[in-house]
Amino acid sequence: MKIFVKVKPKAREEKVKKVDNNHFVVHTKEQPEKGKANVGVIRLLSSYFSLPKSKIIIISGMTSQLKVIFINI
Repeated sequence: MKIFVKVKPKAREEKVKKVDNNHFVVHTKEQPEKGKANVGVIRLLSSYFSLPKSKIIIISGMTSQLKVIFINI
């Protein structure tokens, strides 16, 4: 399954908000430097979908707030 994620780094509260079936907004406390926010996004999505982190892969947008993520269900 492919989803589109908008990341909000340095958020006060960590949460995943579903916009529609394929679009999500992820708020993470991590800083947007050296991939820390990407690790936070994967951690939050794995918790949200109840899947191991290894099943979630960032396809594009490694340095952008807009990401395309593949979830191997």
